[in-house]
Amino acid sequence: MGHKGWHGVRTLRLNRGRARALTILMPAFLFISPLVTTDSVWAQEPPPADTRPGASAPRATGLPLPRFASLRAKKVYMRAGPGTRYPVEWTYRRKGLPIQIIAEFDTWRKVRDWNGTTGWVHRAMLSGRRMAMTIGNDTMLRRQPDKAAAPVARARPGVIARILSCKGAWCRIDAGGLSGWATRKLLWGTFPGEKVK
Repeated sequence: MGHKGWHGVRTLRLNRGRARALTILMPAFLFISPLVTTDSVWAQEPPPADTRPGASAPRATGLPLPRFASLRAKKVYMRAGPGTRYPVEWTYRRKGLPIQIIAEFDTWRKVRDWNGTTGWVHRAMLSGRRMAMTIGNDTMLRRQPDKAAAPVARARPGVIARILSCKGAWCRIDAGGLSGWATRKLLWGTFPGEKVK
């Protein structure tokens, strides 16, 4: 749960695997480690393929590229290539983290994170649920999509929120059970001008 900030506005902080937002006492560049870490593990096998006679191999979706998705699991490996024979380069530890899909190969998706890092993730580890991460020093959530509207909460960098809708320069998000409108430029997880419902 956040705490009272200036003028009684709640401050949302980095969520570490719980439904409520928790406190962060470190600058943004220091809390990358809970989001993503290097890992020497080669495991995390994708679900077995359908090997029944006549079953066809999964193909690319045909959906537009690039597009946004989010991480489905609490622990997701990013590999150097599209297959388990490729080494793990990064391990993400934030379920719901928004990710951009930039290419497809069979059951694998080449993705880009908020930091510009790219690699391959199995499709079973991704969800179509639209999420956003706050990237502004203080992202103010407001009751209406207007800078003059009353504030609901203030989110620190790294807060992950569900996108409820986006129009124009604003997105309505839900973070830790609090919903409000935030300016799109302070969020990572949508394209400029993209309409999200």
